[in-house]
Amino acid sequence: MDELPPYLVPHSQEDTRVVYDDSDLLIIDKPHHLLSVPGRHPLNHDSLIKRLQGRFPDVQAVHRLDLDTSGIMVVPKHRVSLSEIARQFQRREVEKEYTAILWGELSDDHGSVELPIATDWPNRPKQMICHERGKHALTHFSVLARASNRTLVRLKPVTGRSHQLRIHMQSLGHPIIGCDMYAHPSALAASERLLLHATRLTLRSPTTGNWISAFSPIPFEL
Repeated sequence: MDELPPYLVPHSQEDTRVVYDDSDLLIIDKPHHLLSVPGRHPLNHDSLIKRLQGRFPDVQAVHRLDLDTSGIMVVPKHRVSLSEIARQFQRREVEKEYTAILWGELSDDHGSVELPIATDWPNRPKQMICHERGKHALTHFSVLARASNRTLVRLKPVTGRSHQLRIHMQSLGHPIIGCDMYAHPSALAASERLLLHATRLTLRSPTTGNWISAFSPIPFEL
């Protein structure tokens, strides 16, 4: 069977915005449809990290947002900062908050989804709920507003599995609108972009230990 041709990401015309800048780290507002790091194909080199390295040569990625997810990312400026922030992620000390619009009106005002996630190998890069070999995944959610067949939610992932928020919301029967991997055709067609945004990120300064919190307003409406 012939291999599928590589997916080439169209160049994003949107600029990255610096939300916070000190001697240890940057906090960036990433536009949607921009890679966090360069892709495997040489033509997929445009990314948040590549753009930043033009101004800050030593920056490295410590976490990622999916291509179609917009919002807040922290980027360490040097190795010591990278090591310390990576430890905070490993210890789950970094607080992350997302905002999304779901298909349908979610009945519960708040709750949690705790379902294990594994790679769906025949359909990579898709992930799936798998109780046999999946890794623990936990997401807290709360409803911010409801409209006709839509729900605006705040999502707080405790773990950081690939596609965790998309899969957990789909498991409730309310996929994220505009999701090209897990939404049904009507929910996919309801928006030209994925309605998922990394709204807030809070971590400790690698140098002082003081809390740093950055916020990005959602770029879409209910």
